Amino acid sequence: MDRYEPLRRRTIALVGLMGVGKSSVGRRLASALHLPFRDADAEVEAAAGRSISDIFAELGEPAFREGERRVISRLLEMPPHVLATGGGAFMNEETRNLIKEKALSVWLKTDLDVLARRVGRKNTRPLIAGKEPLEVLKAQAEVRYPIYAQADVVVETGDTPHHQTVEQVIEALSAYLAEHAE
Repeated sequence: MDRYEPLRRRTIALVGLMGVGKSSVGRRLASALHLPFRDADAEVEAAAGRSISDIFAELGEPAFREGERRVISRLLEMPPHVLATGGGAFMNEETRNLIKEKALSVWLKTDLDVLARRVGRKNTRPLIAGKEPLEVLKAQAEVRYPIYAQADVVVETGDTPHHQTVEQVIEALSAYLAEHAE
């Protein structure tokens, strides 16, 4: 049995604020573990036939969150994979409970200044459109961090290469599984 085999038994759900690297780290983690990768945001866009920005603009955040909840519920019924969730997905109690039941959750946590620098480079994020990224992130952190803290493991990342974060996630999950072995 290779050292990654225990990590392939359940879906690994990545949670955290926008810009933390859930999608980019998730792709690399899936590759390292030889698991499929799924991006909840991309799946929501595919299901809705429009971009997240358009969903927010045309239908509002509540409609987006409901679609996100349904998509994540469907994805969690699939065989094990690495799942990058949207930044607000874990805030939905039903989604959070589904993730707790059917997946291993990993909170990717990074310094807010690093995140503000990353998200400020793109204008594709509806929650920061026309706003100061650091202020939005600080407000989100205040509300979301206590909820994100319910994840199975927390991996504090810096402004480091994604492959280092992938190794940190693998080590943290391996330790968690060893500690919670049945």
